[in-house]
This record gives sequence, structure tokens and C-alpha cells, in this order.
Amino acid sequence: MTPWKRAALLSDHLPETCTDDPSALAAFVGPRERALEEGIWSLGDADLLAIVLGTGLVGTPVTLVSAALLTRFAGLEGLARLGPHALAEHPGLGLAKALRIAASLELGRRAFERAVRPRPPVRTSASIAAWCAAQLGPLDHEQMWVISLDGRNGMRGARRVSQGGLHGCSVTARDILRAALSDAASALVLVHNHPSGDSAPSPEDVAMTNAVAAAGEVIGVPLVDHVILAPDGHYSSLLDLGMIAPGDAPRGAAPPSRG
Repeated sequence: MTPWKRAALLSDHLPETCTDDPSALAAFVGPRERALEEGIWSLGDADLLAIVLGTGLVGTPVTLVSAALLTRFAGLEGLARLGPHALAEHPGLGLAKALRIAASLELGRRAFERAVRPRPPVRTSASIAAWCAAQLGPLDHEQMWVISLDGRNGMRGARRVSQGGLHGCSVTARDILRAALSDAASALVLVHNHPSGDSAPSPEDVAMTNAVAAAGEVIGVPLVDHVILAPDGHYSSLLDLGMIAPGDAPRGAAPPSRG
């Protein structure tokens, strides 16, 4: 096999495994505490890898184990080329720790891929309704969703914040805004369905919209629309109906257009 698959650590680099060694646990406190006190971004690659590994070996702190791995495989790029079974063959790892390394690298890869992926723009109430139709249209109960927008009306995320029965669901403005803030939203759109078939907003819908709009204005995360979807695909937009003031989009972005 090629070194790609079978590169091995020399035995004098890593002693035999002992995951319960007290000295290894004591050494682990360093990077973990710094991550909590200074922020995870302040740590180097070896310290981050030490946190992933969790424990070291007999006579070898986990930070030295992680540094030896990075040196032997020429950094994170080299580790990323090895699958968990190949990593597990090396002294001091085993399959459980190899899986932690592989999973951590895969999470980083996915996070980067999604960060650079273009976000679908939310331009109109019709585009919002079309995006949610497959998810909410067939339901026989109400759900409330928060669509978080970035500064250019790109979709940062979509979260379900409430689920109820045929005639309503209970949710507070705090719950809605907490979901938007979790996505670092610059603005938000509310979407929920009416299984009864009538997409017209109820008095409770209007009251909820007003409460969210008022709270969002206070914290700087404006509500730009509230779309209500019926099972047949018809929808109502409180922006289109004039119940939400236009122009409440984040700076530099236009609010979703009516229709």
C-alpha cells in the first residue's frame, strides 16, 4: 500500500495506550480551559486536536500526542486524507479516537462548504410561499417557522419554532426572536400554515405579527413579512396586505416585494 494509507507512527513517538492515565487528564486541562476562557478560536491545531482526542498515553500528555500526529502527517491536511480505520492502526489512537478525528475534520469540511454556498435570496412573498409549500402544505396541524435573512435577504436558516393543532399553535415573540438570533439573522420572515384551508390572517395572527415586529424593532432584527399558507397553495402575506410597514429590511437590502 502507499504511505497515503499505511503511514505509521514510530513506536518511540507514542507509548502504549492508557486512556485513564491521571497525568494525561491533568495535561488536558490546559487547552480545554483556554478554550473556555479565551475562546476556541485562540487555540492552535495541536491544542484543538488534543481536545478532540480527550486523553493521552502513559507518560505522554495528550498535547504531545496531538503534536506528534500533526508532525508525522504534515498537519491537518495529512490527517484528512486518512480514514478512521487507517488512523486506528497507529499506536495510541484506536478506532474510537480515530473516529473522533475523522468526524471533527468532516464537520469542518461541511461547515466550510455550507458557508461558501450561495444562499437562496428571498425576494417576494410568493417565493417564500413556494419554498414552504412542500413542507407545510400537506400538514393537518399548524406549524410556525422562522426564516432568518442576512443583510442581502439571503436565507441564513429556517427553524420550526412551534407546532400545534388544527386551529392554532402557541408561541411567543421571545421564542421567535431567539431562533432568529441563533442564526445571526439581520431580519426575519414568519411562515405558518392554516390546515383549515383559509389563508386569511386571524386576529391572533395579527396580534402575534405586531408583537414580533415591535420586539424585533427593539433588538434590531426587523420582521419583514408574515406568510400564511393554505393546503391548496394559496397564501396571504401580511406585508402584501399592508399590515407590516415596508422598508423594515436590513440596511442595504430591499424587503421582499409584494406578490
